[in-house]
Amino acid sequence: MDAALIPLLPLLVVGGTALLVIVLDLLPPRDRKGHLGVVALAGVVMALLVSLGLWGREGRAFRGMVVLDNFALFLDVVICYAAALVLLLSTDYLRRNDGERGEYYILVLLSTLGMVLMAAAADLIVIFLALELMSLSLYVLAGFFRGRLAAAEASMKYFLLGAFATGFFIYGIALIYGATGSTALDRIAAATRAGTRDPLLLVGLGLLLVGFGFKISSVPFHMWVPDVYEGAPTSVTAFIATGSKAAGFAALLRVLLSTFKVSQPDWTVLLWVVAVLTMTVGNVVAIAQSNLKRMLAYSSVAHVGYMLIGVVAGGALGAGSVLFYLLVYTFTTAGAFGVILLLERGRREAVDLDDYAGLAGRHPVLALTLALFLLSLIGMPPTAGFAGKFYLFGAAVRSGYIWLAVIAVLNSAVAAYYYLRVVVYMYMRDTEGLPTGPAPSFAGRLALAIALWGIFQLGLLPAPVLDLAQAAVAPLLR
Repeated sequence: MDAALIPLLPLLVVGGTALLVIVLDLLPPRDRKGHLGVVALAGVVMALLVSLGLWGREGRAFRGMVVLDNFALFLDVVICYAAALVLLLSTDYLRRNDGERGEYYILVLLSTLGMVLMAAAADLIVIFLALELMSLSLYVLAGFFRGRLAAAEASMKYFLLGAFATGFFIYGIALIYGATGSTALDRIAAATRAGTRDPLLLVGLGLLLVGFGFKISSVPFHMWVPDVYEGAPTSVTAFIATGSKAAGFAALLRVLLSTFKVSQPDWTVLLWVVAVLTMTVGNVVAIAQSNLKRMLAYSSVAHVGYMLIGVVAGGALGAGSVLFYLLVYTFTTAGAFGVILLLERGRREAVDLDDYAGLAGRHPVLALTLALFLLSLIGMPPTAGFAGKFYLFGAAVRSGYIWLAVIAVLNSAVAAYYYLRVVVYMYMRDTEGLPTGPAPSFAGRLALAIALWGIFQLGLLPAPVLDLAQAAVAPLLR
């Protein structure tokens, strides 16, 4: 194979699969589209295997605008895991909700392509293009159930606020280009190391952080999260909560750690404040939620705050802990949303807290599965959530941010209340009215089994994966 194509292999696999699904969608059978989900899943798994096979390889394409390094490959693995779990959860879910259309799988693959490109982008213009490819696909997916008013509202809010954040992002790129004469990350880094302290550069970085803040849903750019998570199809919600966050943090870490390393004292103080606000607002507001999708929405905001701790701490341990936590969060959150997706009450999704009363007595396996995912979100051993928080908070302490770690631990204690409240309802409350039961879905149960394996594998043997994550961020810290 041409050496110039090797850095593009994960992108080519995902993009080629998307084109194949587009062609197959035009062919019979027209009334059933489940086979498209199988093809899409096979393509994503192939991209995952290709990424693992390329580990340790380095290369560049398109005049250095796209890079192949361990950082991009690690994020590719996280994104492909997220996409694979979502595709497994989607097949029967779409059929039950009369939403089985080929466009769904095409949009999931195109969004995945944007995410993978964000992880490999070494130029601000490429980051912007990848961001838009990912976002436009997700805007449509959020409103995929066209007959639901909540879905249309979710799509519109996501689109309008996303377009607003994109304006900040592209304006930041323009200012940085004006200050340095380039949009390539390595050339911008060289300009900052040369002593360039142009105010345009700092303002441009601030505007970039606004755009990134929207994509990772940090406070105060989180306003879209609860409505979008609640109104979007649950499988899409799981994808937004996992894949898009991984892509957002991929670009954020590459820009901050490799390009604006000289400005680290400036953005560290800002992100310290943002991390505290994000985890505190997310956890406090989540307490008041009785809808599980809204509760997990605010919970996801809080977890972004935890991940920002690793960005603030910096170094191989801090940045590596962020990558490790992204993988942990992908398994845990996809699993939690997967259980919600499988449960129904009276021909509707079981998303209210009361729907889970007495679930353990009727469906003990599903109740235990959801309880394990919630315990992982709390950070209870031996789940992966404990290992993830241990490394993040440890990185903060080692870097001297002791108060930041203390605030994070207190926030984790607050979060335990609303997670355990769901467990209490499942095990200690009696059902009133129609019972909640699972919908038949072999693929959905397979996705839950994979997610459960992930949280225990990473919880019991976290060190090897953390070592890989630290090796992945090494190219950014040179």
